[in-house]
Amino acid sequence: MKVSFQGEPGAYSEQAVFNYFGQVETVPCESFDTMFESVLSGKSDAALAPIENSLAGSIHQNYDLLLRHDLHIVGEYLLRVRHCLIAMPGAKKEEIKKAISHPQALGQCAGYLRNLGIKSEQVYDTAGSVKMLKESGAMDVAAIASKRAAELYGMQILEEGIEDNPENYTRFLAIQRELIIPAGDAKTSIVFTLKNAPGSLFKAMSVFALRDLDLTKIESRPLQGKPWEYLFYIDFIGSMYDEPSKRALDHLAEYALMLRVLGSYPRFKG
Repeated sequence: MKVSFQGEPGAYSEQAVFNYFGQVETVPCESFDTMFESVLSGKSDAALAPIENSLAGSIHQNYDLLLRHDLHIVGEYLLRVRHCLIAMPGAKKEEIKKAISHPQALGQCAGYLRNLGIKSEQVYDTAGSVKMLKESGAMDVAAIASKRAAELYGMQILEEGIEDNPENYTRFLAIQRELIIPAGDAKTSIVFTLKNAPGSLFKAMSVFALRDLDLTKIESRPLQGKPWEYLFYIDFIGSMYDEPSKRALDHLAEYALMLRVLGSYPRFKG
């Protein structure tokens, strides 16, 4: 099985792929667009796309890509993100003047870096920052990335767990070309648009409340080409094949201008 992820080998996304799918062949992609195209074209069998972080919030580009492509969500995975300060072998922590990494990782370690008087510089990827550091050989620069990235590139870990907030998790969605019918406890993700009229969102939400369906996520995104109109992305507990969920979706279709089910899939249990 081939599974696509965004980033360089050693990225957190690649670790999530191995944790979720097991020992598969990974396909590194330079962008989220390339990752989705890889699944559509059949170059890979699936992709694992980050959709939200417990500290930084939603990854809006992937919400847009889910709508744009005819692919299905078939699973979810939560990864505990543990950042490491990584340097060239032989480098000392007190000599580090600059840290490079993805902007999100730098933001999550801002307090740690500030306390050490280390300046930050943004690059395209966490694992990519380790690769860049190895190529440069700089002894006064560190990268912020995963333990696996350090091991993969033969680098030294100066300190582990340097994130300012330990409750740092990224939620990933498994994406494939084929729908699945989940067994047991499930979650469903949908996207819809509504007429801009008083009470329209209230009516849309009521279809779930009337059937005691638990909403776990609601996200609005601008509707491209239509200023001040919005798409609504919702996750709720239940499978679209269950009777209460089917009735709720049929009811929502009466109000929605557009409604699409992105997938029903097993809930992540941890």
